[in-house]
Amino acid sequence: MNNFVSLVAADGHQFDAYISSPPSEVKGGLVLLQEIFGVNSHIRDVADRYASHGYLVLAVPTMSRVQKNVDLGYSETDMKDGFALKLAVDALENQAVLLDIQAAINESKKAGKVGIFGYCWGGLLTWRSACLLEGLSVAGCFYGGGIPNEKDLKPTCPVIAHFGTQDSYIPMDSVEGFKLAQPAVETWIYEAHHGFNCDQRASYNEEAAKLSFSRTLDFFETNLTKG
Repeated sequence: MNNFVSLVAADGHQFDAYISSPPSEVKGGLVLLQEIFGVNSHIRDVADRYASHGYLVLAVPTMSRVQKNVDLGYSETDMKDGFALKLAVDALENQAVLLDIQAAINESKKAGKVGIFGYCWGGLLTWRSACLLEGLSVAGCFYGGGIPNEKDLKPTCPVIAHFGTQDSYIPMDSVEGFKLAQPAVETWIYEAHHGFNCDQRASYNEEAAKLSFSRTLDFFETNLTKG
């Protein structure tokens, strides 16, 4: 079952998150953080895929403080619009978007232990969440632009991270620096471009998408349902 649920952040900001429920027993909760294109059809599909493996998934509209109901595609115009919205959110005082993510984490606790994962900008926000927010048991970062620049943050839960060798937004030397700074993070590198998980983008890489999905599921299983 999938729908939208209304959540309220600690400062009173209200937003509607996409919720996807598992078909049977719930293993735990997952918070999903979008790219710069909103909670679009791809992100909703990702939520549904993880839900089919037993997780209650909440996809957070991380742009809702500057524009509600963002649902972009992957054209050049969409890219420019999405990047402008991202910059507007980044400019908000005190990283206000983290309050929205925390509200989703708190809601997800109803399903048990909580994990978080995200793609592109959402991958960076996932890394920040794993280091700065409360209530997380695991985190998964997919090609999060800017993560290597924040390699000195300290995660409070196990983290798995995925990068592509051909990613023009995240140089490989910066990824190597991240690995050295964060040896406890399970870091995987694929022969792929930025956005390799998204089957709506020209950069989609089926092999890398399937392998990173499998590895992340195993990592979530270990940290959310065992012990």
